[in-house]
Amino acid sequence: MTRTIVITGADSGIGKVTAALAEAHGWKVIRADLRGGDVQVDLATPQGRSDFVAGVTALVGDRLDAVVACAGVASPTPLTLQVNYFGAIATLEGMRPLLAKGTSPRAIGISSFASVMQPDSELVEACLSGDEAAALRVAEDKNPAIYYASSKAALARWMRHQAITANWAGAGILLNGIAPGIIETPMTQPMLDDKARRAQLEQQVPMPIGRHGQPQEVAELLLWLASPANSLMVGQMIFIDGGAEATVRGDTVW
Repeated sequence: MTRTIVITGADSGIGKVTAALAEAHGWKVIRADLRGGDVQVDLATPQGRSDFVAGVTALVGDRLDAVVACAGVASPTPLTLQVNYFGAIATLEGMRPLLAKGTSPRAIGISSFASVMQPDSELVEACLSGDEAAALRVAEDKNPAIYYASSKAALARWMRHQAITANWAGAGILLNGIAPGIIETPMTQPMLDDKARRAQLEQQVPMPIGRHGQPQEVAELLLWLASPANSLMVGQMIFIDGGAEATVRGDTVW
């Protein structure tokens, strides 16, 4: 039976490469993105999130085998919280009823190595409260530079909390996350092209392998996590970062 997967943020970067790899493996891919794809929606808005669920359902019926919540932005604006956290949560929760009827259902969210780079605890807790308007009000008094790390930390914690519940693991849906380091994508390229910003980024995200990652490398991991071969992993956050997390956190986490 052909495996069906939904990938958000599928028009560029990691999402685009993952979609192509899934198709190369014979999977049916539903692409969702702000700029195009099979389902064109804005996951920063409540209406866009509802349209996403309706659009996917219209294409797949009442069952789905896998979802990768890959859509994300890195902007010093509230949009980062709206897409990276609330949009990702809406994606995963919106697909959960369809996954519950799928074959070996799997769900993956994209966090980031940035999630360990001093996220703002008040903003993270505000996101986890589930009140988007309140979280955005909290963000107004914060340095926009912490929006990205905070959004990714909140997403990682949400996935860890939810993965082991009756709605996910109890329903046979394996939910996990990944945390990439510096990956060369259209989102990161402007930073990498700026000598000063590149140096700062590489200092913050030390990758002992001596190079940045490529979207294909991340896509391979995502596809395995979305496959039946991943049969026992639940609630894990996998750092695919060339050694950055081990370098920075060392013995504080194992």
